[in-house]
Amino acid sequence: MEASRSDDPNLNPIRNRNPNPDPTPNPLSNMISSAHIWPTIDGPLGLTEESALDYARRFYKFGFALLPWLWAVNCFYFWPVLRHRRAFPQLRNYVVRSAIGFSVFTALLLAWALTFSIGGEQLFGPVWDKLVMYNVADRLGLSGLA
Repeated sequence: MEASRSDDPNLNPIRNRNPNPDPTPNPLSNMISSAHIWPTIDGPLGLTEESALDYARRFYKFGFALLPWLWAVNCFYFWPVLRHRRAFPQLRNYVVRSAIGFSVFTALLLAWALTFSIGGEQLFGPVWDKLVMYNVADRLGLSGLA
């Protein structure tokens, strides 16, 4: 009787309810166990984590070369990285910075566009004729009206 009874959890499957033999819990275990997280929006068809990091870095750096729309592409393509905070820490650094850069660029572009469309000649006064581009032909004498 005593030989059949054992306190060893490896021999008794009923007592061994934790399939993880590692005693330190993984904070991502709930998120990863439910579904696999991919760094790109195209899931398993997309990039590996190493190549995704390379692409995110390139999009981020080329955004400073007067191509800030690449920051928007970076945020869109790596949307799962923005959604899951702890999944890809190195990749998230570039994607969050791209989101901030694109937000600042959009705010500046919107302010510039609204200043010119709403303010116009009343805001800028006589300098307005030098700022606008629709009278370039008249200024250069190419329209035949001058």
